[in-house]
Amino acid sequence: MVTPMIQDLFQQPAPSLGNQYVEDRVLRSFLRRALAPDALAAATPDLERMGELAGGELYRLYLADRRNEPLLTQWDAWGERVDRIELSPLWQRAARLAAEYGLVALPYEQSYGAASRLVQFALAYLFHPSTDVYTCPLAMSDGAARTLLRAGDQALIERALPRLTSRDPDSCWTSGQWMTELPGGSDVSRTETIARPGPDGLWRLYGRKWFTSATTGQMSLALARPEGAPAGSRGLALFYLELRDTEGRLQGIRVNRLKDKLGTRKVPTAELSLEGAPARMVGAPGEGVRAIVPMLQVTRTWNSVMAAAFMRRGLALARDYARRRVAFDAPLNRQPLHVETLAGLQAEFEGAFHLSFLVAALLGAEEAHEADAAQAHLLRVLTSVAKLTTGRQAVEVLSEVIEAFGGAGYVEDTGLPALLRDAHVLPIWEGTTNVLALDTLRALAQPGAWEALCELAERLTAGAADVELSLAGRQARAALDHARRWYADAAGARARLERGARRLGLTIGRSLELALLIDHAGWSLAVERDARARAAALRFARTPIDLISDADHDDQALADDTPLALR
Repeated sequence: MVTPMIQDLFQQPAPSLGNQYVEDRVLRSFLRRALAPDALAAATPDLERMGELAGGELYRLYLADRRNEPLLTQWDAWGERVDRIELSPLWQRAARLAAEYGLVALPYEQSYGAASRLVQFALAYLFHPSTDVYTCPLAMSDGAARTLLRAGDQALIERALPRLTSRDPDSCWTSGQWMTELPGGSDVSRTETIARPGPDGLWRLYGRKWFTSATTGQMSLALARPEGAPAGSRGLALFYLELRDTEGRLQGIRVNRLKDKLGTRKVPTAELSLEGAPARMVGAPGEGVRAIVPMLQVTRTWNSVMAAAFMRRGLALARDYARRRVAFDAPLNRQPLHVETLAGLQAEFEGAFHLSFLVAALLGAEEAHEADAAQAHLLRVLTSVAKLTTGRQAVEVLSEVIEAFGGAGYVEDTGLPALLRDAHVLPIWEGTTNVLALDTLRALAQPGAWEALCELAERLTAGAADVELSLAGRQARAALDHARRWYADAAGARARLERGARRLGLTIGRSLELALLIDHAGWSLAVERDARARAAALRFARTPIDLISDADHDDQALADDTPLALR
């Protein structure tokens, strides 16, 4: 009997990635403009190698490593408490590469001067999406290094800095950051951890840290209240801890459990009990909150750049899939509505990219002692504005990316859902959108802050020769001016100012993203003879930029869902 041949069934190929540096027009165009030719030439080999890793070995390991998560072993076979955390194979590989490529070291080596931060963040941006957020411990290690340098404790600097910035994977340290406690997340004034002086000159910390990221580091910085210090943030001090003794045993630290999180599941986030953990005070008593400001500037900048990196990865996969997927007799990338959707996402990504790298450049200028007063104001305001703006953009863009794959985007073993889950950490970690919006209000209260913002927007847009770019520039400046006038009008009414703070922060962020897109589009037209940056600027200009509402409504009853009297 002859078995009839079965016609081959359709098989949809998976999306694939190439060299993520070579294929990233936006990054390469930006670096060509931002770096001196000799600096770009020096950085390019590492960027190309990292791009190959990100689209090749690391991406394959990322997909293969999907089910692996950190494993906490609290007791050994003989009943001894060990609290050992094993990391996934991808994280182990990522740790070695991060050290070898100097992803923390670069800004401290200063090989590229003020541009060292740009090279560092360009490499981290390529590295991030294929490493299951290994950038979390890198950001905290970078923040810890900068914090210790700013504090000026020479003994701690000599002890920790060479290890935090080492390029040797076998001796490199990472740092944790232990601020969050049950009574308050962003409200660190409610910190309950107590520090008691010991006879050996060290302090001993007692308390419970409810959310500690990357708990496998060799050291950490933590907030605690010296015994007898006043309540509130003015009573807090910053402390330096080394987690283990010379025999590898935790020192006065118990790991209660690992967090079961929505995303960033490879990050070993733990609840810890401090039971006399030895520590050294960093800086002066009562100056703990001020001492962590350099750390927050660094980690929030990492957050912004990684938001852009996640968007770029989602778009790279969605764009490749759109070329391969045929529906209704045509590839998706020839279907007008799908094209319109991807174009809008690309414009959002490009705006986020330029805003986040502006903050990176400002941070680099400050560290190289090249920043003027206006740049100092911009760094203070835009660190928060960029983080809140790009965090929201990443969630929205990646939600659309998942939808662009249809049902395949909802299936776990494609590796796609993790992009959206992981992106949700970006508006939360290091300050939620609302917390950062309130911080923006404080930054804007400094004399000269608004002037610096408006002068920047003017400088970026006023010289646009292209008629449509010039009109878009007026739109960006008008939105920023509206924000400034609203802020001035609301300044005397604190409740009104706080109600509108989120819209204010997003308007500033989106206005400057548009201005940056216009500025880069003009350069790209003139130098690269490429109109794609122009298309991104004009597409972004068709989105909501000015989110300010002049009307003020106290929606307390609506928020509480309680009876509201008719007017």
